[in-house]
Amino acid sequence: MNTASGTSPLLAPAHLAGVDLPNRLVIAPMTRNRAEPSGAASALMAEYYAQRASAGLIIAEASTPNPVGQTYPNIAALHRPEHVEGWRAVTRRVEEAGGRMFLQIQHGGRVGHPDTSGLTPVAPSPVALPDPIHTPSGRQPAVTPREMDQDEIDRTVADFAATARRAVEAGFLGVEVHAANGYLLHQFLAPGTNRRGDAYGGAPENRMRFVLEVVEAVVAEIGPDRVGVRVSPGHTANGIAETAEDIAALYPALTERLDALGPAYLHVAFADPDDQVWKVIRDRWSRTLIGNPVLPTDRIPADGGRAAGERMLDAGADLVSLGRPFLANPDLPERIRTGAPVNAVRDKYLMYVGGATGYTDYPSLAG
Repeated sequence: MNTASGTSPLLAPAHLAGVDLPNRLVIAPMTRNRAEPSGAASALMAEYYAQRASAGLIIAEASTPNPVGQTYPNIAALHRPEHVEGWRAVTRRVEEAGGRMFLQIQHGGRVGHPDTSGLTPVAPSPVALPDPIHTPSGRQPAVTPREMDQDEIDRTVADFAATARRAVEAGFLGVEVHAANGYLLHQFLAPGTNRRGDAYGGAPENRMRFVLEVVEAVVAEIGPDRVGVRVSPGHTANGIAETAEDIAALYPALTERLDALGPAYLHVAFADPDDQVWKVIRDRWSRTLIGNPVLPTDRIPADGGRAAGERMLDAGADLVSLGRPFLANPDLPERIRTGAPVNAVRDKYLMYVGGATGYTDYPSLAG
């Protein structure tokens, strides 16, 4: 049954730093654990992303800028020549299908394990992840990370910039710096995981320093029009705790400082259009703003996220990112256009297990 009532504004064309987008729907970066053991993107990943090329923009899954930044098994990376080649095969397939791609760069920080990377994780402070972590031999207790010294901070900033350059060489339009969801950059922002007493800890202006240094280096390397940043104020992923006072003291200032560096977009994860933090960010950000609305975790809405996405646009977002609706519906824009039923996620376990099942076998309307 067709439930569409008029053309959705999510399907209106848009622009991002000189790039024409056919619609305002963005595929949020979703780790799917289908990379090769080396971290190189696989042929299966190329098929998966090409299937979803009708999105206005694809932000490809988090890729690590160095070995110690690896989070889980079979996570994509971009710090060796074979990683460039693997991702180049993906971007070529997506371009042939008419799509446009950015790549998210993510360092796991304390979200890592020696059994996965062969290295002790690093973090702003030696505060362990409170929950067990998935490793090649199953779930294990997290280890206490090693506190980063100044040399390691400087090297990590340089690694982000070098990875951004490799992403452009691999055919991506740009990169998204991941400062959200409890990974390394978010760990520097949050006082519970950043207990440093130097220039990178304590007051909000110190806790945001590392994020700003990374973004500034990436912008200098590939240009501001090729750079986006993702934040998730107050989100508790990976043991992050930020109080209302923390958020109010840090994120408005961070938004202004990031805006001054000139990135093409800011991507707010788990955004609530009625929340004050969204309104403050919207009012202080001068370029493209991507809103990632909160959707049910146990199901995909019957409208594919249309209503939640349209609320984000009404609240000032320029683009709307969706995760699970695109995971199970490679042709989500067409389903929103026609009001066609959406596929459900069949088995959540298959979201993070290698192979085509639960990955590239979701049907499109075209069959």
